[in-house]
Amino acid sequence: MADNATTPLIETRGLVKKFGSFTALNGVDLTVYPGEVHALLGDNGAGKSTLIKILSGVFKPTDGEIIVEGRPVSFASPRDATNAGIGTVYQDLALNALTSVTRNFFLGREITHFSSPFGLLKMGEMDRIATEEMAKIGINVADPNQPVGTMSGGQRQTLAIARAIYFGAKVLILDEPTSALGQKQQMEVLKTIRKVQKLGDIAIILITHNEIHARLIADRFTFLSLGEVIGRGTSKELEGDDIKRLMAGGAEIGDLAKELAD
Repeated sequence: MADNATTPLIETRGLVKKFGSFTALNGVDLTVYPGEVHALLGDNGAGKSTLIKILSGVFKPTDGEIIVEGRPVSFASPRDATNAGIGTVYQDLALNALTSVTRNFFLGREITHFSSPFGLLKMGEMDRIATEEMAKIGINVADPNQPVGTMSGGQRQTLAIARAIYFGAKVLILDEPTSALGQKQQMEVLKTIRKVQKLGDIAIILITHNEIHARLIADRFTFLSLGEVIGRGTSKELEGDDIKRLMAGGAEIGDLAKELAD
């Protein structure tokens, strides 16, 4: 993260979300800067899913503000959030295992020879773009026509991330990206996140239950509990803090940190 990044890419101020008499979020403030990985942590029911659904345009807040690049915004739909530069990669990835890497990369935004949606597809150009964009963040695809079902879980995550970035995401929300993967694939995804971070201008909001992964990769942390922020700070500020004990992984963190650096 750049030290001089003073203007947040995205902020929430006093965000409230009520479902009937139940308050899912109660005055949540979140500030995310360009080039940083911001870990959002909390147990089930803490409000993480509600928060990211508001940021991605699925829910409208009951109260509070969302500010993107200094401007208040209001999302009526996920398309509004996408148009504002917020890309969300959910756990299910929204990929079709039976179709090709390229077709999944474009998925409704295909390049055609004509302006009509029924125009002939420019498959060569689409293959090139999909291959190049995935290579930028660490996955070399030998055959962009291979079915997505033949890719590893880590490669699928990278495909979904590369797609979001190519189509204009300035803020990338990753919903439990390592939760269903084995350790080798988890490290693939963490390395992908690190490569996205090195691009320098994209903010990453990482939702995770894995405190070790958060400690390895995140620059800044926000902790939610029962819809409220109970702690926040940078990785340096939290060293030696009580919150560090919530994320302690002992020697295992050191081993994984070495692998991540290799």
